[in-house]
Amino acid sequence: MAASLDGYIARTDGRVDWLETADEFADGETLEPEAVQAFLQTIDCYVMGSRTYETALAFAAQGFGWAYGEKPVFVLTSRELPRIRDTVQFYSGDLTQLVSGRLRPAFRSIWFVGGARVSGDCLRLGLADEVRYSILPVMIGDGIPFTERLDKDIALHLAEIKAYRSGMVELRYEVVDRAGTREPTR
Repeated sequence: MAASLDGYIARTDGRVDWLETADEFADGETLEPEAVQAFLQTIDCYVMGSRTYETALAFAAQGFGWAYGEKPVFVLTSRELPRIRDTVQFYSGDLTQLVSGRLRPAFRSIWFVGGARVSGDCLRLGLADEVRYSILPVMIGDGIPFTERLDKDIALHLAEIKAYRSGMVELRYEVVDRAGTREPTR
């Protein structure tokens, strides 16, 4: 998840125009396109909410392309939305049943793209093994938070930190279960 320093993943109207920043951190790593592509190759399928899907559709319509390649994409929604690719499937049932009963047996690496409700539900229901949180060097003051509806603390173990020349800081946390052990990475 990419977020502003003050914890928002989008403006209140869903815009993410602040994702491109002009900051420079001289001691940071360069985020090479090859590294991004190598990481994306490790993802077997994507799960996202309807608003995130609509944002992806808008990016595609603006000529930025479809960010998810030919990987299966499961959109959580009860609304009628346009299906622009054969790899997109819509789902409106129980999230735990989708993940545990259908996706985990078929896919090794499931990437929850977001947004706030999906992120919150995955953490609250114990469906996430790790959280990757990229903080951009901007504060937008108001917007859609990283998570919604957490009704309990979620313990995390910091596994990795990277700082990039763009000023972005990437944090990778492993989710810690109630017994205090880290969840196995799937």
